[in-house]
Amino acid sequence: MSGPDASGAPAAPRFDLPEPDPFTRPYWDAAAQGRLLIRRCASCGRAHHYPREFCPHCWSEDVAWEEASGAAVLYTWSEVHRNDLPPFGAQVPYTAAVVDLAEGPRMMTRIVGHLAGGLRAGMRLRVVFRALGEGAPAVPVFRPVGGRLDDQAEFTSADKEIR
Repeated sequence: MSGPDASGAPAAPRFDLPEPDPFTRPYWDAAAQGRLLIRRCASCGRAHHYPREFCPHCWSEDVAWEEASGAAVLYTWSEVHRNDLPPFGAQVPYTAAVVDLAEGPRMMTRIVGHLAGGLRAGMRLRVVFRALGEGAPAVPVFRPVGGRLDDQAEFTSADKEIR
């Protein structure tokens, strides 16, 4: 997603903004309301994320949207200190992560609101949503549950925590 900047010149492409389509619209609408959706298969019963029109486990097309609890545990993470794609370079350092949702799926995301050196594999997390700019979809990110938090960590003036 990109458009002209304030001067009318084409803006640099934004590689951090999702591009909703008719299939994923329910996911992004729910995110704007502070709700995380996953897909669950009626054939095998397994949940998955990212949203797909079929089950990646058994290939059934009998899948439906389901609201996730928002609870997760940290599986792995990386502190990113250099990224050349716009606008990630202006956001470093940030924490890229993979989390295990309580419902089963693994999800790539970011961890926010943590103190340096404070992350541990298996720690409990909770989803929050960030609006990445005017008119941009809200995206799910995760914060540690309990403990000492840094409420200003990794949020920029363009970000807004929804939930």
